[in-house]
Amino acid sequence: MDDPRTETFQIGERRFEIAANSGFCFGVRRAIEMAEKTLARGGRVYSLGPVIHNPQEISRLEGLGLRVIDDVAQAEAGLLIIRSHGISPETAEAARAKGLELVDATCPLVKRVQNLAQKLYNEDYSVVIVGDAQHPEVEAVLGYAPGATVVGDADHLDSVLALAKVGVVCQTTQPPAKYHELVAELARRFSGQELRVFVTICSATVDRQDSATELARRVEVMFVLGGRNSSNTRQLARLCESTGVTTHHLESADELTSAMLSGRRRIGVTAGASTPQWVVEQFLERAKSLDAEK
Repeated sequence: MDDPRTETFQIGERRFEIAANSGFCFGVRRAIEMAEKTLARGGRVYSLGPVIHNPQEISRLEGLGLRVIDDVAQAEAGLLIIRSHGISPETAEAARAKGLELVDATCPLVKRVQNLAQKLYNEDYSVVIVGDAQHPEVEAVLGYAPGATVVGDADHLDSVLALAKVGVVCQTTQPPAKYHELVAELARRFSGQELRVFVTICSATVDRQDSATELARRVEVMFVLGGRNSSNTRQLARLCESTGVTTHHLESADELTSAMLSGRRRIGVTAGASTPQWVVEQFLERAKSLDAEK
């Protein structure tokens, strides 16, 4: 049965269904709008790392004058956009010392994780962050709770056992089932010890994942659109694939081939939180072109 919240497009004999809750989330949309307004001010405008994890959208912003840098030392006086994933207090201080004016586009939900981690740290909890240690959001949160332990899966829990008083937060884009599983295991191991847990997963992430997997169960092939450097997009692809449907993670419409569509009449499409609507539109245009070539 179709989900009435989805958009459908008929292209030749194929029916394309776009998952509800796909594409830009609030935090990403806010960051892009802030970047555009900052660029309109003119002068040197930097971002420390990409504002969001979508190469095509970053390329568009670079066309408007954005300079993406890897280190504050690369910047001269000007404006520095703090990307949606946030930065550590130490990095912010280094930027101010360089004479940079900060424009804080940190997602408000990520900011909440930072504040909670700092609160736990200040109250002498040993802070545990559930997430990917290499993700920029987690790297930034670590700056608010020096010495925090990052837990990516159950194998990492052994490093927490020696701690007596533990506070837990989570990367906003982690799958809820994984977080609940790890917290349950922590509670089991910490029986009789103090364990304080905050659910900091973004509700939009949960809605996007639920919509995508629900759609994946009803179609013959699933396409997940978004940057390969986007953690939440990669997770969407893994979740869709886990339903058993053939799943393709495409960064751009040019990657779509006739072979991917061959023999399939019902096609599902979703997009990561950093994927602009025009990427979805280009995907559909590419599908129309391939259909016309038959």
